[in-house]
Amino acid sequence: QNILTFHLKLIFILKCSRLRQEDFPPRIVEHPSDLIVSKGEPATLNCKAEGRPIPTIEWYKGGERVETDKDDPRSHRMLLPSGSLFFLRIVHGRKSRPDEGVYVCVARNYLGEAVSHNSSLEVASK
Repeated sequence: QNILTFHLKLIFILKCSRLRQEDFPPRIVEHPSDLIVSKGEPATLNCKAEGRPIPTIEWYKGGERVETDKDDPRSHRMLLPSGSLFFLRIVHGRKSRPDEGVYVCVARNYLGEAVSHNSSLEVASK
């Protein structure tokens, strides 16, 4: 019985290690584009990444992590299942311009990370 248990464990380890060898680091397959959007309008910055295991996506604006509905359910920014960043409405005031700026998306798994091209979101002036 011990030999059988040993063989089953060995088979399990070999299968798992083979699966691990098929894992690969993230790569960005769709980069975000520059956007010019009117204040109060919705907008989407696209980002799609591949990797195994499936990478997690985070967005950064000016080097700071962007808060989305995952951090605060009341946020006007949503992280879509594809990895894209959706703005319910672009917030832009005289003193506060929280949505305007340069964005990147970062895809991560245990094998590494991939960073998208820079994408600028600009609010159209009237």
